[in-house]
Amino acid sequence: MAVSAGPMVVSTLSLFVVPIAEDTGWSRTAVTAAFTSMALGQAVGTPVVGHLLDRFAFRWVVAPSWALYCACLALVTAVPRALPLFYGLFFLTGVFAGGTMIPFVKATLSWFDNRRGAAVGVTAAFAALGAATTPLLVSALLTAHGWRVTYRWLALVAFVVSLTAVFALVRVRAERALRGRLVKVVVADDRVVSLEPPGLDVRESLRDKHFWMIAVNLCATGVAVVGIQVSIVPMMLDQGVAPGRAASLLTVFGLASLLGRVVGGALLDRFHAPVVCAVVVLCPAVGVFLLHGPFASAAAGTALVGVAFGVEVDLLPFFVSRYLGMRRFGGLLGILQAAVMLTSAFGPPAVNLGRDVLGGYDAVLPWLAGLLVVCAALVLRLGPYRYPAVAGFDRVAARDELVEALRPNDSTPATRKSE
Repeated sequence: MAVSAGPMVVSTLSLFVVPIAEDTGWSRTAVTAAFTSMALGQAVGTPVVGHLLDRFAFRWVVAPSWALYCACLALVTAVPRALPLFYGLFFLTGVFAGGTMIPFVKATLSWFDNRRGAAVGVTAAFAALGAATTPLLVSALLTAHGWRVTYRWLALVAFVVSLTAVFALVRVRAERALRGRLVKVVVADDRVVSLEPPGLDVRESLRDKHFWMIAVNLCATGVAVVGIQVSIVPMMLDQGVAPGRAASLLTVFGLASLLGRVVGGALLDRFHAPVVCAVVVLCPAVGVFLLHGPFASAAAGTALVGVAFGVEVDLLPFFVSRYLGMRRFGGLLGILQAAVMLTSAFGPPAVNLGRDVLGGYDAVLPWLAGLLVVCAALVLRLGPYRYPAVAGFDRVAARDELVEALRPNDSTPATRKSE
């Protein structure tokens, strides 16, 4: 998660805007549109990954996704001064980046129900940790070597860390596969036992009001928060802040996101999720009004915006599991994640276009704050959970893991694939 597309590409894009624009002669709006191209790619790739996760074993989906994502990110550095090719490579990076996050979220949720919010929060915190530390590395590399070498280093780090985690550290609970394809039922003690969890299928979910309320709320939130995040460094540079000091705000942003994900995840297990979501969404609505003050005020505003960054990483999978269930979790999360990424992609160019048309960022920010207030009001209408936590699930999961670890290989129950 710490080297996924969010921390490695999205969180550092604002640092690359000016160097790429100066090297190529493109406008800032044209450069930030690369994020739109990447998000379009993720909108294509993420539903496919989610669909595959509901049918194939974890590693069969994740390992190829990571390898191709890192390769495409490295190829961005070879692009000549041609915008279509630049956008095309970012699009492909986004397509394969679709497999860098959802599989790990699904693996985490397979082990937790009673403490699901905290588990997702801790998992997502690694992404926030990457968002907090990667800008420091990127800033140093940009100063020393330029943007092309910097992207090559990011691709190399992501490749080594990700494949180590995939093959050595991560496993999905109760996953049974035959030649890579998931087994839906097992035969144990002469009984046929279904391995499918409860929940709605994709068609049922598309007819459910909760699906659309979740989609509209988090899509609109993503437009505002990502638009602000990518524009923070250019905004500070326009105010005369030194580049190094402006870049340090991204570390503040990442640390706030880290804290918000851990604390927010824990709160999801204690309070109703829509209430937690409303509070999180209102934080950047307040923070945007602090960005044009002194540097300390801008840092505080950046922190408040950072609390909501990556809100879909925590809240989206939690909402899906509680309102739509886990039966087709991968496919549903993929569709919703794609929608969030697709709409969020228009945040950075919209904010920068507003700056060009209205004459400054200060005229755009109040509109974003108003949008966030509407989102906070909408999420409160979700109502009670359809699939609440099952008492004692986490203890049973831990016990089953211990039993499975101690089971001799020759006594494993026979399995058969469902039709």
